[in-house]
This record gives sequence, C-alpha cells and structure tokens, in this order.
Amino acid sequence: MSARRTALVVALVGAAAFAVLALRFVPWDPVPGGPLAPADPQRYFTDAEIAHGDDFARWARVWSWSSLAVSLVVALVLGFTRLGRSLVGRLPGRWWLQVPLAVAAVEVIGRVITLPFAVAMRRHVLDYGLSHQAWGAFAVDLAKTEGLDVVVTSLALLVLVGCARRWSRAWPAVAGGVLAGFVVVGSLIYPVVVEPLFNSFTSLPDGPLRTEILQLADEEGVAVDDVLVADASRRTTTLNAYVSGFGSTRRVVVYDNLVDGLDQKETLSVVAHELAHAKHQDVLVGTALGAAGTLLGVGLLGLLLPVRRGGGAADPGNVPRVLALVAVAALLTSPLQNGISRRIETRADVDALRATDDPASFIALQQELARRSAADVTPPAWSQWWFGSHPTTMQRIADAERAATGDR
Repeated sequence: MSARRTALVVALVGAAAFAVLALRFVPWDPVPGGPLAPADPQRYFTDAEIAHGDDFARWARVWSWSSLAVSLVVALVLGFTRLGRSLVGRLPGRWWLQVPLAVAAVEVIGRVITLPFAVAMRRHVLDYGLSHQAWGAFAVDLAKTEGLDVVVTSLALLVLVGCARRWSRAWPAVAGGVLAGFVVVGSLIYPVVVEPLFNSFTSLPDGPLRTEILQLADEEGVAVDDVLVADASRRTTTLNAYVSGFGSTRRVVVYDNLVDGLDQKETLSVVAHELAHAKHQDVLVGTALGAAGTLLGVGLLGLLLPVRRGGGAADPGNVPRVLALVAVAALLTSPLQNGISRRIETRADVDALRATDDPASFIALQQELARRSAADVTPPAWSQWWFGSHPTTMQRIADAERAATGDR
C-alpha cells in the first residue's frame, strides 16, 4: 500500500471515529424544553455595564483578531515560500536537531512579529482593571507558554518526521497512532506537570465550603482526589474554577479570588458546573475527540505531503509547511470545536442548576462573572459561532430562568 493510500485510510478512520464519538457523547440538544432565546440584558445589567463590556470587547477583538491574522500570514509565508525551507537549510545538525530548531525558529518569529498586539492587548486588560500582574511576571508567563508550545510541537514533529523516514509507506498509520497516544498521555499528565508551571496550588482548608464541595461531588457521583485553591489572583481579577484530570489525578480547582469574592451559594454554582463535566467524563470525551482528530489530521497531512525518498514529511525542510497547514486547519475547524464546546458547557449549566436547585444564585453568579470580566453580553452572532467556546451570558441566564419556572 502506498503512503497516500495509507494516509487516506488513516484519515477515514480518524473521521469515522470522530463522528461516532461526537454523535454518541456530545449533547447536541442539551437544554430540556428545546432551544432558548437569550434573556433580555436590560433586566440584569445597567446601560453603563453593557456599554463597558461592549467597549472592552470591541478593542479586545481588534487586538486578538489582528494578532491571529498576522500570525497566519507569517505561517503561510514561511510555509509556502522559499523562506521557510531556506531557514531550515541554514540550521545545523542532523534531522532530529533541525526539526526542533525549525519549530523554535518559526514559533519565535511568529511571536516577535505579533508581540505588539500582545502588548496592546495586555495594556487594554490593565486599563479595564482585569489584571494586576506586573509586566515582568506577564513576560515570564508568556515565555513559559512559548517554551511549552515549542517543546510539545517539536515532540510531535519529531514523531512525524521520524516515522516518515523510517516507514516510507506506513508512516501515516504509525505516526497517527503514536500522536493520538500522545494526546491521551498529555491529558493524564497535564494537571500534574503543566498546571503547576503557571499557578501554585494549596488544599482548600477544612471548613463549610470544602465540606459543601465534597458533599456536592458525592451527591453527583464524582470521585474527587482533592479540592485545591489556585493563586490566580496574581494574574487576573476574573473568577473561575475547574475540574482537571481523570482517575487518580482528578481534582476540583477553585481560584483564590472566587473563594474570597463570592458568597458560598454562588461558589457552589461554579463548582457544580465543573463537577458536571467530571460526571459526564467530558475531559475523557474531549481527549478521545482530540485523539481522533489527530488521526484525521495526520491522514490529511499524508495526502498533502506524500512521502518521496528524501522529501515530503520525511524532509525537515517541510516543517514550516506542516506548521502552516496546522495553523490553517485550526482556524477552519474552530466553529466545529467551539460548537461542541458550547453544547458541553450548556449541559454542565443544566446539571449545575439541577444539582443546586438555586437558579437565583446561578443568575447572580453570571452577573458577577460578566461584571468582573467586562464581558460582552450581546456579542456578534458570527463571532460567537466561530470563536465562542461557552454560551453567552444571556443564554446562560435564560437557562436559569427556565429552570426557575420549572419548564423543563
């Protein structure tokens, strides 16, 4: 079987696996009673609060979308002109050294060119009081993120190029399987390896809140290893909590400003939402979807970069092109990924409202979250469709309104 035929089979298997998982485990109609019309923002927010969120979102979109557009142009120029191949050709060493050096070079070039947008966005966040983090600490976090991206991407590309050099015909199947396995391993180790790079964690002290959280987890049938507090307030004023990991690494994590800034009922609404993710094994489902998507992506890459002796995916000179194709694919698949995410998040809201039986606290929570983050409560429909990973504030409040009336 030729490499192209192998790649076609791998792509079809990945697509079929993704479709089966999505149809089986994604809640495509998560709200009992049917779709919801967003609640009227005038009932819950003042005109000044709505305008404040609109103003912040307008410039946030300018800086983030400009950065995205410029980074995509840079990736395409390096990937589909002679510049990228020429750059890799100047790198020293054998292929296994050239690959990570090429990844680092492309990543650093993209970061340097888009740095003005990151700085502008950072100033915008500071102007609106959404963070108190010093510029030095911000730069350290930015460097950590960039370094992590380089390491993870380099490992993936080393697998890809190494398999293509070793198995000229079967490499799409071998590389796809290995990289899909990496996605699973990454989900397992993320809570204990990556999260501590950006936050410090301490166990939530014994007290009413910890007791309520563990009791809620027990009622929802979710085994939790620990309840941790993250020192997120050093970076942001926004509130959040999450459940990360699965199996022995699962833990409830609450931001310190969430514990200090909300009353207990509202905090429990946040935690109930996150426990719903654990109850439905959303991390595991997301991991499986990611693994299937990786298999599909490697198969498509094999069709676009057929292996030739000394060329194709086996050639380190094509690393910039691979990165450009990945960047384009990420942008084009955003509506699908975010559409799935919104439905999963909506189901978690529905479960949280059922578990706490407290729609009023849920609505108060959404109001506070929107105020703290200067949220745009009425974002453009197309922007929400393409980039929105969560339901809008007014959609979430509408869900609580329906729960309050018992119209489920």
